[in-house]
Amino acid sequence: MPLPRIGVVIVTMGNRPRELDALIASVGRQDVPPARVVLVGSATPLTDVSADVTKIPLEENPGCPGARNAGLQLLCDSGEVDVVVELDDDGLLIADDVFRKVRRLYADDPALGIVSFRIADEHGRTQRRHVPRLRADDPMRRGLVTAFLGGGHVLSVPMLREIGLWPSEFFFGHEESDVGWRALDAGWKILYEPELVLQHPKTSPARHAVYYRFTARNRVWLARRRLPVPLIPLYLGVWILLTVARIRSLSGLKAWCGGFLEGVRTSCGPRRPMKWRTVWRMTRLGRPPIL
Repeated sequence: MPLPRIGVVIVTMGNRPRELDALIASVGRQDVPPARVVLVGSATPLTDVSADVTKIPLEENPGCPGARNAGLQLLCDSGEVDVVVELDDDGLLIADDVFRKVRRLYADDPALGIVSFRIADEHGRTQRRHVPRLRADDPMRRGLVTAFLGGGHVLSVPMLREIGLWPSEFFFGHEESDVGWRALDAGWKILYEPELVLQHPKTSPARHAVYYRFTARNRVWLARRRLPVPLIPLYLGVWILLTVARIRSLSGLKAWCGGFLEGVRTSCGPRRPMKWRTVWRMTRLGRPPIL
């Protein structure tokens, strides 16, 4: 079987020029060069970027999944790549053999749909929320999972052609869950590979002003789009309880409640619930789709 060809998609809003330059340089140092690197400018013209990459400047900000789709669509249509590495613009590849390892993983397993990188800060530490499993005490434990990290991951082009691209209407939050659940339902595998590291500064998702609203709205949309009917109230009930227990600010809780109601009242897009065998598969992998 021929080794898969690698493409790269990076989305930027133009507000991290130094970090972006360092990331593109780390991509260029890989011992397996990518077939193409696509840089998507979300509401930025990319005129200050001198790197030799394919540029897609977008006039408006379509949100993270919408911007990623612009790069993915170009690469899927080009026929030049078999897998796509997507990286946050403030991340950094600290090893030079990342793409070689990615290529070998996909060459060894045609059913591999998604590979999730390990996200680590400049001290090598990985936050628990960056380990895509419930038992997150050991970030070095490799294995099949039901979720993946948006900051650094790989997507199979044949998988994307089967299941579709990112849910652009989500704008921000839980788009990875939507893609991951569709992938699992179609029989693809998701692998967490801690040897693939994206260095990323330690942050909190709540730094985004829209975090609480979009997190709640999109969680409701996700349930309505992808879960069998009996699981929808279970899933949302669990997350209502967890949210009330975790949120410490009244303004955050108010925004979350507003987003939850928005998710109930507005269109969630096409409903294609997962099969019950996918529910069982996720349960056997350690994360039933009610958590």
